[in-house]
Amino acid sequence: MGRGDKKTEKGKRFKGSFGNARPSKVEKTVAPKAAKTEDKPKKAAAKKAPAKKKATEE
Repeated sequence: MGRGDKKTEKGKRFKGSFGNARPSKVEKTVAPKAAKTEDKPKKAAAKKAPAKKKATEE
């Protein structure tokens, strides 16, 4: 159970190989994503032109 044992992690490090005892890529446990609760931006109220004054008849 030392450096010469290919079935252990230490032996795989010594040998430079990968397997069940020493996976080549370590899988990270990822927490599930929370549901997005984005507030949709409200549309800006369309600006109306100021009311025109009626011409007064004299």
